[in-house]
Amino acid sequence: MTTLHAYVHVPFCRVRCGYCDFNTYTATELQGFSQSDFVGQFAKELEISAKVLGASRSLETIFFGGGTPTQLPASDLVQVLSLLRDSFGISHGAEVTTEANPDTVDGFYLEQLRSGGFNRISFGMQSAVVSVLETLERTHTPANVPKAVKAAQELEMQTSVDLIYGAPKETLDDWKRSVDAAIELETDHISAYALIVEDGTKLARQIKRGELPEPDEDLQATKYEWADAQFSSAGFDWYELSNWAKSPETESKHNVAYWVGNDWWGYGPGAHSHLEGERWWNVKHPTTYAAKLAEGLSPEAERETLNEEQKFEERVLLESRLVTGLDLSIIENKHAVAGLIADGLIDPKAALGGTLILTLQGRLLADLVVRRLV
Repeated sequence: MTTLHAYVHVPFCRVRCGYCDFNTYTATELQGFSQSDFVGQFAKELEISAKVLGASRSLETIFFGGGTPTQLPASDLVQVLSLLRDSFGISHGAEVTTEANPDTVDGFYLEQLRSGGFNRISFGMQSAVVSVLETLERTHTPANVPKAVKAAQELEMQTSVDLIYGAPKETLDDWKRSVDAAIELETDHISAYALIVEDGTKLARQIKRGELPEPDEDLQATKYEWADAQFSSAGFDWYELSNWAKSPETESKHNVAYWVGNDWWGYGPGAHSHLEGERWWNVKHPTTYAAKLAEGLSPEAERETLNEEQKFEERVLLESRLVTGLDLSIIENKHAVAGLIADGLIDPKAALGGTLILTLQGRLLADLVVRRLV
């Protein structure tokens, strides 16, 4: 049985970071949509989802992402969570997470979240080095990260921080400082993502004009290897290519649900959903989203039903990223598997036991592994 999960997309940011291509909007880009309207619009989409899903399954995880969910008052996030609870129920021990900019929360804000049912918070740290944050156009104050993490820990919330490596001009020493700073926080979980230069972003334009250098792929690989070794020494185990946890209990259960193909409903402008092999996504802009809901219509923009080949490719792509690995019985090309073993990209003992698990080198070349298998 697949489990049911909820994602709530809060598409608001105080400023737009130069590298970001997420569906987010600053106050001047909202074109008449008010942030204070978010809960009311969410409630309308929730009614639609309740009619589709019924009350047969309670929610196993809930994740508030963005954007910056903590741009909204804590009371708004708690109200959204309460509406989800009233409509579907939330399973005992469910993971309830919000992303947060460390500059937008304090002890009182976090207390409201905790008392309202949130038990996990993921802070956007990105780097501990001011020059790197400036290149990324991140506006938070680095000194606020340990303050925010400590405040959440004192409330017995699970904590995670997100890092980005490979920013233009970021040196290996810069990255080491950030990794060391993240470890010193003694969080339950760390995510570390390689910077991807997305078309259409300010960063892409700066690189095209020669104002900034392109990320160095070899240096990015070195940074990944170094971080993995440091995280391991500090008691973190990798469980997905870009994610490390202190224990299985502190892994992001919500993200694991995506990777293993469970069902989720994504609420909010631009949010994606998946139910039993069918996917759809909402219109992107908040004003368009609100207009459709005001007419009593679904905010859906498009949808697709996955065929068997697409399901197979997605399963290989996602499950091969996990430390639990991919069941090799679904792979017909045994010569490809033998080649991956010979090249040191997958664990030979695990493969002989019927499971594909990436080696460290395989993690660095995960896209190549998938291409060979599909």
